[in-house]
Amino acid sequence: MSIRHIVLWKLAADDADTRALHAEQIAERLTALKDVIEEIQHIEVGRNVANPSSNWDVALVSEFADVDALERYQVHPAHQEVAAFVRTAVSERSCVDYPF
Repeated sequence: MSIRHIVLWKLAADDADTRALHAEQIAERLTALKDVIEEIQHIEVGRNVANPSSNWDVALVSEFADVDALERYQVHPAHQEVAAFVRTAVSERSCVDYPF
């Protein structure tokens, strides 16, 4: 049973330029994990382009073989490094993990 891991973030910066930069940096760092963490079967990161006052700013959609693979990804040192950076740029996070 494969697991889809979806995370949404609201960025903390007040100005649009900084939010855009942080969104780009988050996307680059997360997608680079595909080449480092073998458990990642699929990963994509997108920046919101509509309704910025009500929508989340950045979305991660990733897929793993099972919950154990997701858990190995989450504790992997490379993921932990990216997560530390992400925490410096965001004000809110929401997540869902579900089988597909």
